[in-house]
Amino acid sequence: MSKLAPSNVTLIRGLTLVAAASIVIGNVIGTGVFLKARVMTCHVGTPGMVITVWVVAGVLSLAGALTYAELAAMMPRAGGEYVFMREAYGPRMGFLYGWMQIFIAKTGSQASVAAAFAIFLNDITGGAIKANFFTLKLFGHDWGFGYLQLIALSLIALFTLINCATVVVGGWIATVLTGVKIALVLGIGLGAFILAGGDWGNFGLANSGGVCEGVSPGAMLGMAGFSAAMLAALWGYDGWNNITLVAGEVKNPQRNIPLALIGGTILIIILYVFVNIAYFYVMAPTRVASVPAGSSVAAEVTRTFMEPFSLSLQQLVAGLIAACLMASSLGTLHTSILTGARVPYAMARDRLFFDRLARLSPRTHVPIGALVVQGVWAGILTLSGSFDTLTDYVIFGSWIFYGLVTASVFIFRRRMPHAERPYRAWGYPVVPILFLLVTGFLLFTTLLPDPARGLRGININALVGLGLIASGLPVYWYLSRRHHVGFEGKTGDEEEPTGGR
Repeated sequence: MSKLAPSNVTLIRGLTLVAAASIVIGNVIGTGVFLKARVMTCHVGTPGMVITVWVVAGVLSLAGALTYAELAAMMPRAGGEYVFMREAYGPRMGFLYGWMQIFIAKTGSQASVAAAFAIFLNDITGGAIKANFFTLKLFGHDWGFGYLQLIALSLIALFTLINCATVVVGGWIATVLTGVKIALVLGIGLGAFILAGGDWGNFGLANSGGVCEGVSPGAMLGMAGFSAAMLAALWGYDGWNNITLVAGEVKNPQRNIPLALIGGTILIIILYVFVNIAYFYVMAPTRVASVPAGSSVAAEVTRTFMEPFSLSLQQLVAGLIAACLMASSLGTLHTSILTGARVPYAMARDRLFFDRLARLSPRTHVPIGALVVQGVWAGILTLSGSFDTLTDYVIFGSWIFYGLVTASVFIFRRRMPHAERPYRAWGYPVVPILFLLVTGFLLFTTLLPDPARGLRGININALVGLGLIASGLPVYWYLSRRHHVGFEGKTGDEEEPTGGR
């Protein structure tokens, strides 16, 4: 099978170790660490158990990072997980992974983050930008377009344009915005310890009578509560794997990708545990559990330790934290756009997507076509308002692919025993087996119905998610025959990026 004819324009390895680590950290630290302490306290009851869940979820994420590091160092190519899936299981499975990322997961996440930024901006302006320019009634639903949608679309367009510059510029921006995120977490934690009149006795208390708004009674305490808290914490850690998508643009990838994956994940675990200890130092678990749904525990903690100061200073700090939270959202959007575009690019090079998306800009050496198509689809999802529903549907499928990618390390060890492995997964085979066992457990619990909602049988969201992923099969069938792609085996050789070797 002949691949798309390569040109003399190739990817540039322009991402340093700091930039690569910033992409890991910037993708992971979003809103979870500021929001999830409330529901996790309701699920498991005590501060000690909340901290334990954060540690266990962090160790699980680290187990995945340790395994992914071997794969990425062995095959440091654009598309990352798509390449691993393709090489281990054939083009069909690789395509389905890429279809999920392009159609729902990546673009839906970008739409969600952009919309969340607009909503947050509306909140801090007192609802001043909520008005719609017009409303259309389509398919029985009212579709409004106003400042919120305009801001979200503008952000997607802006960061798509920014990522059309060289990957060096993208890495520098990721580093700056990630620095803001780290400073925000450290600022809230240090402010709590230094300024608040906290009480270490809070760690000996348990939630008793907390409001727990929106938390199912069936997911409180016991194994059900622990499982629900784990899902919340894993959502907070999600994104550590995205550095593999830009592996073809990392300098000295055999060294820097493992360091970025492992070092970045360890730093995130430390930051998460630190700030959650600070939360409970300031607030008793019942008070944490009673924080209103949609409100941030971090904001409540900040208000507590700023109470002794003047109103003007309180407002200044509140505005600063709000600005940092908004910058945190921008950081997530930027790294998502940067990494996500490499999936359609890699698929197009294998002639499993639109050929034009495999072209690189001769000036900046980035896949501008893939960036634009990704941005357009993310904008459509933003206007549709369906992005949250779609991303909820594919959580189940995402974890299936996490498991398959991790399991591929066993396939490659057997199939290519003598391949160059600059980094070998620490703790192999125990660490990847541990990750797979927990992944299997999470998939099983996701399939279970929610007794509080009276659902019977299998979780319908999981089935819908699998159906959305499977909808890519007809597309694969068409493209594979149009371009004469074999259903199994390799699709072809990768281009060799230049620079920074």
